[in-house]
Amino acid sequence: MKAVLGETVIAQAPEEDLIRIEGNWYFPPASVDQQYLSTSPTPYTCPWKGECQYFTVTVDGQQYPDRAWSYPTPYPTAFDRVGKDFSNYVAFWKDVKVTEE
Repeated sequence: MKAVLGETVIAQAPEEDLIRIEGNWYFPPASVDQQYLSTSPTPYTCPWKGECQYFTVTVDGQQYPDRAWSYPTPYPTAFDRVGKDFSNYVAFWKDVKVTEE
């Protein structure tokens, strides 16, 4: 699977390495090209996943605020609900297209 903005691949991993949560694909941290992400100050806490970290996605000088997010330290009960530890996995908003390879 790939996360692509325009022609730029931001993340890439086999589908079996991704986690699907609430309709969003979460990519393993090592599969994300961090050069395109910068930490956003936007605060959010999910009632069942925990504190969220948003990222601004920057491609070719164009910034897309809060188009990616992760949960650095999810609530332990969220692991039971998801069935796997998804700490630091990264998901993307609709501007970033997630496609099969």
